[in-house]
Amino acid sequence: MITRAPPLPITQQCRILDVCRSSVYYKPVPLADRELEIMRRIDEIHMKLPFYGSRRIRDQLHRDGYKVNRKKVRRLMCLMGISALYPRRRTSKPGKGHKIYPYLLKDLSIDRPNQVWASDVTYIPMARGFLYLVAILDLYSRKVLSWRLSNTLDPEFCVSALEEALGHYGTPEIFNTDQGVRGREKMVLSGHVLLRS
Repeated sequence: MITRAPPLPITQQCRILDVCRSSVYYKPVPLADRELEIMRRIDEIHMKLPFYGSRRIRDQLHRDGYKVNRKKVRRLMCLMGISALYPRRRTSKPGKGHKIYPYLLKDLSIDRPNQVWASDVTYIPMARGFLYLVAILDLYSRKVLSWRLSNTLDPEFCVSALEEALGHYGTPEIFNTDQGVRGREKMVLSGHVLLRS
């Protein structure tokens, strides 16, 4: 947007666009080869041991012969967008304005196939990013009815898995999913209440 050619000087262009002048003049400094090597090693450690935080990664780097402090490891991890995977507090707290649906399985005896299906989405860390896995199972037989992998968390792969399960096994009486922060929609399918991701 900002050009160095006339008619307006850079000062006036920055004032009109409400941009700080120092950001226009700043030239990013490329990372040194040593830092790139450390980042590559941090990534390898994180992929193998995703529950390691900056302290344990620093200790592993010391064992590998890299002399770095925790502050640098933390900065590089932040730059790479990685952090330790561990159970977070209050993960079951619903989002603001999220509707709470009744739990349909409370005190329900599951005694036949196609009575209750369940579904959930999880992620699988890969060398570059994540894959998302959705699975639909019959709670009576514990059989996986269908599953799909996707590299984005869009609803299409969930709907595709549900359509495949419905096509092969018919309609269940109850389709149960968790009620995460992303929200769930109620859906009526052949007279039965289903919960859909």
